[in-house]
Amino acid sequence: MSTRLHPLALAGLALGFAFLYGPILVLVVYSFNASRLVTVWGGFSTRWYAGLAADSALVSATFTTLKVAFASASLATVLGTLAALALDRRGRFPGRTLFTGLIVAPMVMPEVIIGLSLLLLFVALGVDRGLWTIVAAHATFTLCFVAVVVQARLATLDRALLDAAADLGAPPARVFFTVTLPLILPAVIAGFLLAFTLSMDDLVIASFVSGPGATTLPMRLYSQVRLGISPEINAIATLLIGTVSLGVLAASLLTARRG
Repeated sequence: MSTRLHPLALAGLALGFAFLYGPILVLVVYSFNASRLVTVWGGFSTRWYAGLAADSALVSATFTTLKVAFASASLATVLGTLAALALDRRGRFPGRTLFTGLIVAPMVMPEVIIGLSLLLLFVALGVDRGLWTIVAAHATFTLCFVAVVVQARLATLDRALLDAAADLGAPPARVFFTVTLPLILPAVIAGFLLAFTLSMDDLVIASFVSGPGATTLPMRLYSQVRLGISPEINAIATLLIGTVSLGVLAASLLTARRG
């Protein structure tokens, strides 16, 4: 049986890829534009990449975003993994339905509602908004994704391995660290990376809970775009695209080598 695609299917596929990746390609090309006008090509130049190092605001926002993403993803990974273990190991317990709803709710709730709710909470508690309020907000938002990923892995776990370790006299903590954790580690890492990505990408929640001196990169870029797109924005966006592409390529090569 022939596996060749119909010309209309090929045309639709090409249009779909052009719609998805065409704007990204234009952004990358214009990041090497010598002209300050981002819509007018003035020749090839890397001046805007060199200018990024001199833009202290963008550099500071980038480091702030990385710190927030790492801290919030680490906290979300720990809490999300514990939540997944509670939902998977305890079976039916009083309040399980409510607990499950609280875990899943941030996934379907609009970010503006989450940001406003957390803002009101911090104001009521008298907490000064800054770096750590963003970390707490992002951890609250992303732990549900970690819990779902880890719980899916726990659902396919061979219980006989855990029971055998317990029968051999291993206490629960040792069973977890020597048997359970190594088996669910790929899901834990995937949850961490997902939480890290969501934290770096967030603009709405961070806008509500941030304070003076705690400006993330999406917030900084959004404030600059409102005044007009500058070539530096194209350059830093291209660097982010390149970093993500290298990460995906490295993961693909590692997976292929293991396979």
